[in-house]
Amino acid sequence: MELIPLLLLILICCALLIGYPVAFTLAGISILFALICIPFGVFDPTIFKSIPLRVFGIMNNVTLLAVPLFIFMGTILEKSGIAAKMLENMAAAFRNTKGGLSISIIFVGALLAASTGIVGATVVTMGLMSLPLLINQGYEKSFSSGLVASTGTLGQIIPPSIALVLLGDVMSNAYQRAQNDMNIFSQQTVTVGDLFIGAIIPGIMICLGYLIYTVYKNHKNLNLKDYSKKGSIKKTELLKTLALPVLLIFLVLGSIFAGIATPTEASAIGAFGALMIAAVNGKINFKFLKETSEKTAVISTMIFAILIGASIFSLIFRGIGGDALIDLLFSALPGGSYTALFFVLLIIFLLGFILDFIEICYVIVPLVAPPLLMMGLDPVWLAILFAIILQTSFLTPPFGFSLFYLRGVASESIKTADIYKGVVPFIVIQLFILLLVITFPDLIL
Repeated sequence: MELIPLLLLILICCALLIGYPVAFTLAGISILFALICIPFGVFDPTIFKSIPLRVFGIMNNVTLLAVPLFIFMGTILEKSGIAAKMLENMAAAFRNTKGGLSISIIFVGALLAASTGIVGATVVTMGLMSLPLLINQGYEKSFSSGLVASTGTLGQIIPPSIALVLLGDVMSNAYQRAQNDMNIFSQQTVTVGDLFIGAIIPGIMICLGYLIYTVYKNHKNLNLKDYSKKGSIKKTELLKTLALPVLLIFLVLGSIFAGIATPTEASAIGAFGALMIAAVNGKINFKFLKETSEKTAVISTMIFAILIGASIFSLIFRGIGGDALIDLLFSALPGGSYTALFFVLLIIFLLGFILDFIEICYVIVPLVAPPLLMMGLDPVWLAILFAIILQTSFLTPPFGFSLFYLRGVASESIKTADIYKGVVPFIVIQLFILLLVITFPDLIL
């Protein structure tokens, strides 16, 4: 009986590898599998009555309303050319520093990550904008590729991140379920704001790790040339460029941390603020609004379709005894909670090669999080570990999503091997930070 849920997982993975759309695969195969199981008494057909309630619950979820608003905010900042302006002015500010362009790319990448929260958009934007500049200024092709791909994934961990919004919703449900299973009726909650706060120090540590490696790598490079179209830049001009994006991030995160606004309300502040920044820069017109709105609608629809598909899958997976399979697997692992944690992190890391973070958040995390939480692990700590390991899997050759995004926009002179070689030191940095926050949970908590 325990093998039946495993068979469902195998069928879904095979369909995804063939190339069927994720949302329809999760829902369609799960429903077909359940229909086949009904005559054999493995699945109770009355469970199907819960599907409409689940769909309504997703569409009525106030937390998830933050997703389209943060996407709208990020899309506006991406399309308005503000990132290019920031990079140009930052490069001018660091023009007398050895490796100044690479340092400025990390700063701009971190600001973009905090502004957009969308990994694909950040990698593509930075790849088109900064990769040719790096190579023209004498940086190694492998280092340049690794730097751009790595800074692009910072949107996974630096708040306000779409991944953290989704993880916050999932971990809240998983924590509630774990407490129910332990017969705890005075229940604690987890919020997206908790995850945003928990991600700040790990995010800063990763950025610092990138900076230290970048400075070390380039201090002996004799081929580097200063990059700046403007030459030197006045502090007032630099401040003017950075002030509005930094103020926007401060308003969004500050309103959450101060308890003034929920993440959903803060996402509305962010969307409105991004519109104001675009207006100040003279970018607002009907065509611009149409393009950004359409892109926001497409990405949001994709995310919510996957959420609905994943919700149907998890309902049916539990209906055919999936919970028993997961419990059996965890009870068979020797060594207690930390062995189980490392096993789950390894599984998520490997699945990050073939599944997007949205599918992992809504398919895998709801299955593995409750048993880990029942072992006494903290939900915020666990969620940030998931976010860091997902960020690392996005970078890891040969299947990392970030590598594919960069390969799509990089010139033919940059070989795929250069990209693979370039990301290795950044992967080592992220794994080191992951080990640090596992060893010292207070860095998150």
